[in-house]
Amino acid sequence: MRVFGIDCGTEVTGFGVVETCDTGRESRLECKALGGIRLAKSKTLPVRLEQVFRELSEALTTWRPDVVAIEEVFYSVNAKSALKLGQVRGVALLAAACQGLPVAEYAPLKIKSSVVGYGLASKEQVQFMVQRLLALKELPQPADAADALAIAICHIHTAQTLELQGMGR
Repeated sequence: MRVFGIDCGTEVTGFGVVETCDTGRESRLECKALGGIRLAKSKTLPVRLEQVFRELSEALTTWRPDVVAIEEVFYSVNAKSALKLGQVRGVALLAAACQGLPVAEYAPLKIKSSVVGYGLASKEQVQFMVQRLLALKELPQPADAADALAIAICHIHTAQTLELQGMGR
């Protein structure tokens, strides 16, 4: 299974591709790609949204995942920030839909619990565990890419659990 994780952000939208490898006695996770789409604050919102759509579409075409995993909307005290984040998220969902890819959505607490074992883990703890789970030589950068990898890992863990329970058919 190849999963394309997306961590939406108004300054940096992170992405990461994780694949399950079943070549040995037990399956392992392998990082295929990671990166961040940096958005210039000097550009207008429509131009930034177009950039996210274009770059995500290119990456999805390159990596041809089986599924896209994305973080669910979380509620923010700042309504304006939440609205902008929702627009970036909508563009990410559109990029996946345009390629006919299924999308799985996960709450931030679920992602952190799945990767770190603690739903209120810090960004640094998530980066550390992503590095360990994917056997990376160094911490994944930017932090938004580490979060995207964590989202992909969460989907793989969830899918494996459902399959073991006989619900993944």
